[in-house]
Amino acid sequence: MLKQIIAQNIVFLRKQAGMTQLDLAEKLNYSDKAVSKWERGDSVPDIAVLKDIADLFGVTVDYLLKEDHAAEEEAARLEIREKKRNHQIIAALVAVVVWLIATAVFVNDQMKTSEMISAMWTVFIYAFPISCAVLMIFSVKWFSRRTTFVLLSGVLWGLLFSAFVTGLIEKSNGWVIFLLGIPAQVAIILWASLPGRKAKAAAKQVAKLDE
Repeated sequence: MLKQIIAQNIVFLRKQAGMTQLDLAEKLNYSDKAVSKWERGDSVPDIAVLKDIADLFGVTVDYLLKEDHAAEEEAARLEIREKKRNHQIIAALVAVVVWLIATAVFVNDQMKTSEMISAMWTVFIYAFPISCAVLMIFSVKWFSRRTTFVLLSGVLWGLLFSAFVTGLIEKSNGWVIFLLGIPAQVAIILWASLPGRKAKAAAKQVAKLDE
């Protein structure tokens, strides 16, 4: 009975942390087969390993030995939800800062010229790919791979559009610059279709279990 309780708790904590069995094994300096046995309840980690597991996930050894964690699990879910919300707010604030800087540049230039609309309005066009690039940095760490690749596409087409509109190329046949975006976008889609690190680790784990 105790083996199954410990097994269930290890599985719950590992999945909640977004880790594979291979990830956990590497952090504990054990084989993934050993972790698999623990999670199936075929064996139990010794007390030293239980302490390492508890420290890794920020719980006590007593937590690993208890069966009912409804209150703790709900608190953990709320904490994860709150952390995700905070990440989204931080990323949004950074993107807003990019547009704020663009607006400040435009206003400053507008106040120095007698023209009705300053040519500096193009700064807003460049603000789009720049904000996508900044958000992509956060996305790599906090958000999904899909979000990262969508933002990467935004950077690509935003830069091409900016170059076209601001006259960095000949206006007569300026549209041809968008042809560069076609193979680049195909490359992004193919790159996005590659399995991520977690998917590779999970596939490796399944292959080992099937041996």
